[in-house]
Amino acid sequence: QVQLVESGGGLVQAGGSLRLSCAASGRTFSMYAMGWFRQAPGKEREFVVAISRGGGFTFYADSVKGRFTISRDNAKNTVYLQMNRLKPEDTAVYYCAARSALYSGDVYTGATDYTSWGQGTQVTVSS
Repeated sequence: QVQLVESGGGLVQAGGSLRLSCAASGRTFSMYAMGWFRQAPGKEREFVVAISRGGGFTFYADSVKGRFTISRDNAKNTVYLQMNRLKPEDTAVYYCAARSALYSGDVYTGATDYTSWGQGTQVTVSS
């Protein structure tokens, strides 16, 4: 399994931007579909966005569509989450997740679809 380490979280004012990174170990990163999830205090973990192993396919939660952008650099074993026009309701711990994907176009939106998780990075958006 791949090991994941997130970074880039922090405190930002509403309307601001942050870019999260998720660095993966291993030499087969390009075989993994990736996703970002978040969990706010007292709430269940929720899907944010997913990307196929080659980066050609993405899927966004409605709540972040048009504001967040996922991308990946397979040469650097890293997936990114660019978050713009942040809102207080985006405050949460953000987790990246990985799972091996048989087909290049596969994306996964369920937390149980993923087999590897990072430790999370806190994003706090002040009003």
